[in-house]
Amino acid sequence: MNWHAIRAIYGFEMARFWRTSMQSILAPVISTSLYFVVFGAAIGSRVSAVDGVPYGLFIVPGLMMLALLTQSISNASFGIYFPRFAGTIYEILSAPISPAEVVVGYVGAAASKSILIGLIILATSALFVPLHIEHPVWMVAFLLLTAITFSLFGFVIGLWADGFEKLQLVPLLIVTPLTFLGGSFYAIEMLPPFWRAVSLFNPVVYLISAFRWAFFGKADVSLGLSVAMTCLFLALCLGLVTYIFRTGYRLKS
Repeated sequence: MNWHAIRAIYGFEMARFWRTSMQSILAPVISTSLYFVVFGAAIGSRVSAVDGVPYGLFIVPGLMMLALLTQSISNASFGIYFPRFAGTIYEILSAPISPAEVVVGYVGAAASKSILIGLIILATSALFVPLHIEHPVWMVAFLLLTAITFSLFGFVIGLWADGFEKLQLVPLLIVTPLTFLGGSFYAIEMLPPFWRAVSLFNPVVYLISAFRWAFFGKADVSLGLSVAMTCLFLALCLGLVTYIFRTGYRLKS
């Protein structure tokens, strides 16, 4: 494993993040504060508790997961798309670097950024509600697993996209709606039976459910099923990345 190459790619991507730190860090703080003002205060005053958890505290895992998914996809997709757009991808492909090292560098940087944003949201949430994480080790594990999985997914999108507009197509039109409909701000059991059954086809439900379990010890679906679904999606993304590098899809044309 060429750690020098991985460190170079990782360092370059993180440096780009820190150059826009004001936008990257301030934006989630402001948006999280607004969510607590709108959902926590306005709706929370009408919904006293969900599964015995105060509503303002209940939405914290959903807010973190919403930011984690969107940031992981956006950071990874833009990170690999920009070299393709600028033509510098050929320098990376011709360098003595294996595809695995390229993926580790870009995906590692994207996951690091999204995890940092998630932790910033968690710290911001502590200003509004008294946080208590029942399973902190599992919370960190789910945070890492989700960030890596969706950074890989974003990496695939960055290789697939042939224009800047396509970079936002999947996050805005698919991932964000699925996150809002995946129980970010409500429990699945609050839905009517038909819509509860429909929600089980939403993969984001399993991510949020497992993450919420780490906070409160309560989940909408089985914890084992949530972990299995996440690992299945991770395996699918790894398979897609392997296929792209083997065939040169969108890399050599």
